[in-house]
Amino acid sequence: MCANVFGVLKSLFGKPFDGGKRMDHGGPQQQQQHPMEQQQPAYHPQHPAMMRLYEIQKEVASLGPQVCTFSGLQNDRDYKRLERELTRLLLDVDQVDTEGKPELQGARKRAAQEVEGLLRYLEENATHPSRLAIEQLSYEARQLVDERVVAPQRAGGVTEINDELVDALQQLVLRLTQVKTEGRVPLRKARYRALTRLCAVQDVIEGRTQQQTLSLPLSGDTHEAVNCINQVMVKVSVARSQLVALLMGLSGRDSCAHLSRILTEMQVELDALDVSGNAVIRNYRKQVVEEINGLLKHLDLEGEGDDTRRYDLAQNNSIREIEGVRAHISHLREGVLRHCVMGDLSFRPKAELQGLLTQLDQVDTAKNPCIREARRRAVVEVQAVITFLDLREALAHRQPGPNEHPSHRAVWQVLGSLSELQAQVLGFDGKRVDKSYMILEELLTKQLLALDAVDPQGDETTKVARKQAVKFAQNILNYLDMKTDEWEY
Repeated sequence: MCANVFGVLKSLFGKPFDGGKRMDHGGPQQQQQHPMEQQQPAYHPQHPAMMRLYEIQKEVASLGPQVCTFSGLQNDRDYKRLERELTRLLLDVDQVDTEGKPELQGARKRAAQEVEGLLRYLEENATHPSRLAIEQLSYEARQLVDERVVAPQRAGGVTEINDELVDALQQLVLRLTQVKTEGRVPLRKARYRALTRLCAVQDVIEGRTQQQTLSLPLSGDTHEAVNCINQVMVKVSVARSQLVALLMGLSGRDSCAHLSRILTEMQVELDALDVSGNAVIRNYRKQVVEEINGLLKHLDLEGEGDDTRRYDLAQNNSIREIEGVRAHISHLREGVLRHCVMGDLSFRPKAELQGLLTQLDQVDTAKNPCIREARRRAVVEVQAVITFLDLREALAHRQPGPNEHPSHRAVWQVLGSLSELQAQVLGFDGKRVDKSYMILEELLTKQLLALDAVDPQGDETTKVARKQAVKFAQNILNYLDMKTDEWEY
């Protein structure tokens, strides 16, 4: 839609209206004229009505890019401003006197349609289910951070950073990356802004320094500089909480500029300390300075997401590299499945697949959560083919002994069925609404139920085998879900 809008704006606003041409969303097109229209004279661009429409269209052209990149909600100030200005322009168009002339009426109608199109686009993006999902996840993140990080600090307590908090933040990041944007710039922009702030909070929380990292006898009583550094660490802890509040929109009075000044003053205070005679204390100060620098780097997020090159990743070099690896994976996967159909187990490109994992590991994600998710998904694709090959090989070389426990044999029978189903999942290229998807999902679920029904009867080997088989089946189901969730970076 945004591309269409810009295309139409270019075709309509690039030059004054020409009364002899019709224009639609595909650009200027010469159309057959009604006999009555052919008798009407072509109106000169200097006609008062044409001049007024042209003036209105110049205003619409200036608002078009703002509408096409607006990523907020209906209650945002910018939304209300854009809606108000477009509504005013729509009224201005309606008031243009066409003197009852078909050519002028056509020009006025086209101008009105463009304004109405921008109004619709503005509203559609602000109320889109994905936009509302992004806002809901942002709200959950704000609630979590306020309760666990900001509120305790403001109450004079100490923020407790534990694995539960870190995992909860990571889950929110993952859910945000999976919100579908349908390629719409406003939705991509909203998702990217929410992700960059939440990932920054992650970095701030996970990158903290413990308040006292020096062991005795290097305490404040032993060296004056240690006591000063410890005092700065207390200030850094407060500043960290303030920064998190700023990033999550929980700070009403603080500003990035004010916090930047406070952090810079801390750096000056640390630089003034004389620690040249003690390497351990010098390293302690360096550690604190690095943490302050880490906080400062997150203060430039105010305008993050406004640059289309940041949130539009189609041309990103890392994404291109990941896509190249995925194409290679697809080629190898097809070869593996083709040889399996023929019963040929000689085609085992495991070394090549391991090389792709190494290549993916070296992709620079620049801490961009969308690139990170794209890389993760590519890694899962490689690992799915590797586990398929490993299980096929294990099944081919399996030689059960006469004393094999019946329950253990039952687990292997399920693994054989899972191997056949995994081949179908690897080759699946449909959607979740497809009948074949539902059949695969049902068959995989049945294998899980079959594993649950296996009674190990106290056999430890069977217990371990069943546990691994259950995990394997769940991984196949997760991979099938990943292939069909229509995620886009």
